[in-house]
Amino acid sequence: MGMEMITNVSEYERLAKEKLPKMVYDYYASGAEDQWTLNENREAFSRILFRPRVLIDVSHINMATNILGFDVSMPIMIAPTAMQKMAHPEGELATARAAASAGTIMTLSSWATSSVERVNSVGPGIRFFQLYVYKDRNIVRQLVKRAEMAGFKAIALTVDTPRLGRREADIKNRFNLPPHLVLENFAALDLGKMDKTDDSGLASYVASQVDQSLCWEDVKWLQTITSLPILVKGVMTAEDSKFFQHASVPKMLHLFLLWRHISPSRNLCKMQLGLPSSTARPASSCPTMALGSWT
Repeated sequence: MGMEMITNVSEYERLAKEKLPKMVYDYYASGAEDQWTLNENREAFSRILFRPRVLIDVSHINMATNILGFDVSMPIMIAPTAMQKMAHPEGELATARAAASAGTIMTLSSWATSSVERVNSVGPGIRFFQLYVYKDRNIVRQLVKRAEMAGFKAIALTVDTPRLGRREADIKNRFNLPPHLVLENFAALDLGKMDKTDDSGLASYVASQVDQSLCWEDVKWLQTITSLPILVKGVMTAEDSKFFQHASVPKMLHLFLLWRHISPSRNLCKMQLGLPSSTARPASSCPTMALGSWT
């Protein structure tokens, strides 16, 4: 199948499976262990049904909305996806241009294969920076300051990855970053490559670098080193969301996301939600947007 024949998102996925190396495709497509959470994310959307109303004028439709204070063309933004140059030479740069052209927000992964400075160089756009907290807090300080200087508008703090989930496809493939690529945000710190292992190179990298002691006090600390709003990415229970609501953490923005690295889990929050779309068709996400979330 060629690009000119694609009519929906699921066909893009099939085409990617045909064209990408197995290690790369499996990294993008798979979840943890038996992928219960990944599959449940998809199934959950399908269980929400429309109650269509008729005889309503829909000749003029406006999808524009406001996400966390930023005007966007639709209630859809681009979530952080690591190592995009494994799929295309332009990687995150192309994604940044596409998001700006579509009038929506791009969130750049810490583990991007294009740096915050290079992404900023493609031109104007609303961009957030997704942050993993490393054991070395000086690395965190540098990343946050660089994101600020590059014009990023918010920090999306990942809190659900003290350990990477057991991604079995990555273990079988001995996943590692292809030799011609580097995690550009860390290149100058000599942390832009992953060591080859008999397991997943990414899992070993996370275990050696990401701080497993991350707690609420660190969220408060993060606020002392940046003036940017902070979004918390990865809250999966109502209990944590309620604690977060009542924690004395000023100027905080809420972002509750269920992700694929933990299995099994189910999102229980009933607040303003940002949901990652793991569905094959965008229409599957529409019910949640109608209920007030953005995806």
